[in-house]
Amino acid sequence: MNSRLGMSAGNRPFPVGACLNCEAMTTTGNRAEIGSFGEQLAVDHLQGLGLRIVARNWRCRYGELDIIAADDATATVVFVEVKTRTSDRFGGVEQAVTPAKVRRLRRLAGLWLSQQRNGWAAVRIDVVTVRIGRRPTPELIHLQGVA
Repeated sequence: MNSRLGMSAGNRPFPVGACLNCEAMTTTGNRAEIGSFGEQLAVDHLQGLGLRIVARNWRCRYGELDIIAADDATATVVFVEVKTRTSDRFGGVEQAVTPAKVRRLRRLAGLWLSQQRNGWAAVRIDVVTVRIGRRPTPELIHLQGVA
């Protein structure tokens, strides 16, 4: 399997799971399939960083959290918003998560935390953007601690 590279928060490359046919995904996949594909790449990346996936697509009446992960070494729970893009039509990383979206993520994180028995030493909200179709391999950017 070929090693795929993306960029982390510190502009350091990190391995990305193999993309069997990213270009075909951008032209044949519907929005849900493309989003699911991007989320799986994000999960693979987070697990590669040593995070444990606690939940995916957690929903309540106020919205959805894409990925909830745990850093067991530091007792940190990480809420991850994943944005998968096939073009720059809707902007780049800077436009991926608006202040209103951050407020909604904080509210959802609080609701999830209120349902948990165990406490966490720290809470963090991250954003992972996945860009597919522009290059043969997916491009990931992981922004840690956006809120």
